Amino acid sequence: MEFRGWRKWLFDLLVDVAGGLLIAIGVYNFAAMAEFPMAGVSGISLIIYRLFGLPIGFMTILLNVPIVFVCVRFLGKAFFLRSLKTLLISSVIMDYVAPLFPVYQGERMLAAVCTGVFAGLGYGMIFMNQSSTGGMDFVTLSIKSRKPHVSLGRIVLAADICVVLLGGIIFRDVDGVIYGSIVTSILTAMIDKLAYGFHAGKLALIVTEHGREVAETIGEFGRGATFLKAEGSYSGKKKDVVMCACNNKQMFGIKKKVKSVDPEAFTIIMESNEVVGQGFRGSHL
Repeated sequence: MEFRGWRKWLFDLLVDVAGGLLIAIGVYNFAAMAEFPMAGVSGISLIIYRLFGLPIGFMTILLNVPIVFVCVRFLGKAFFLRSLKTLLISSVIMDYVAPLFPVYQGERMLAAVCTGVFAGLGYGMIFMNQSSTGGMDFVTLSIKSRKPHVSLGRIVLAADICVVLLGGIIFRDVDGVIYGSIVTSILTAMIDKLAYGFHAGKLALIVTEHGREVAETIGEFGRGATFLKAEGSYSGKKKDVVMCACNNKQMFGIKKKVKSVDPEAFTIIMESNEVVGQGFRGSHL
């Protein structure tokens, strides 16, 4: 038990260091040098860095102090302590390690892409390890705990837009606002891809009167299916709903095959962020 505890602690430390390094490179070596605004507390720290030259990591910790006092009672103790450790590590890396690397002096668009990719990978690693870098994460999670009906995405989007616009207004840089929006979009996409995309797939719901034949067709692609019994609300006819989870490549072929088996089939295809179980990730086969 003690060995597993040390192993988990060491793993968490490595994730914090790796994630913090990626975030620091994205923010310091690309965003700061390209002089465009970013979202969140890092974005506010960047504004202060450009105005007064104060270290980004130090300002990130300083700005988190009032946020912590306000939000700590809404967050679980374990999550708060993990996030505090991650915040300190990432801030130290930002101020003392990132400056050791060369800064990018090229096109602002390429800098925006690199900022989004590097920082997105870093944040994604940290979030997947059940931690955060504090800042707006604390604010959004606290708001969500008080008002669970409010969309978390809307809270994050509103906060991000405000910080990016603030940077554009202060420095009178319309292009910077556009680049900042690009960074935010890429960063969010990278986090989602890291958290879900590698195990994403499709979910098909096929309403048909030939459920067995459709299932056999799906079996040709190495996928199983589940029957859900249904009844047409207008016709009153008994029908099968064939539910099938598959990867993105298989869905195109399955859709064509189903159409050939039952041209009248009603097929609904949905995005599935993560598929876990037999034949997918997490399977013991």
